[in-house]
Parts: sequence; C-alpha cells; structure tokens
Amino acid sequence: MSIDLHGSDLNKFILVGDRILIKPKNAPNKTRSGLYLPPGVQENEKIHSGYVIKVGPGYPIPGNLDEEPWMEKKGNLKYIPLQPEEGDLAIYLQKSGFEIQYNKEKYIIVSHASVLMIIRDESLFS
Repeated sequence: MSIDLHGSDLNKFILVGDRILIKPKNAPNKTRSGLYLPPGVQENEKIHSGYVIKVGPGYPIPGNLDEEPWMEKKGNLKYIPLQPEEGDLAIYLQKSGFEIQYNKEKYIIVSHASVLMIIRDESLFS
C-alpha cells in the first residue's frame, strides 16, 4: 500500500513510538556481471537498504505503578531510545514497511523490529 502526501517540509513529520522513516537507496539496474535487470525486480527482494531520515522517540516506559489511577498525572512520558540515528544506513525487511510518497519521493516507514542492521559512518558527520 502506498500513500501519496504533499507538503513543503519533511521536518514537520513526527514519528510515533518505535517507527523509523527511511529513504530507500536506488537499486542497481544491473548485476555484478553486467546483466541488466528488468524494472521491478529489486522490489521483490525481501531485504532492502536505505538511509534513516527520522526516528521516533522509542519504546514508552510505564509510569510509576504506585500511583492510583484517579490521581493527577505528573511528569512527562519517558522512552527507551532507538538504536538508529539520522543518517545511518539501515538494512530492513521490506514486507514490514509502509510506503509513502512525499513530494514525488519514495519513503518507507518501518518499526524498529524490522531493522536488521545499521551502518553508521561517523566520518560523514565530522
């Protein structure tokens, strides 16, 4: 399923919970030996890669269990942060993702559990 969105600023996106917004890498159009692949072949692969654009806050931590349900809630929610950071290369399961189109560009929203591996190159940020 694909959702088409229009707007002017990707920074207005707020991901919920353990969700990660990924911009898929462009798939190569030929094999290592030089054979050209027909369109759509790479989309059938189970594992894809892409760059992390935005990361949700993480897994919520339950509040203090000593409080009574009728008491006024105090304090902010706390989260266990996710491992991926913006700019990381993520290897993820394609079948677990949701595709969106934003300003004619393709993005994938996946849960943290769908990310198999991340590659972080600190030299890109220094």
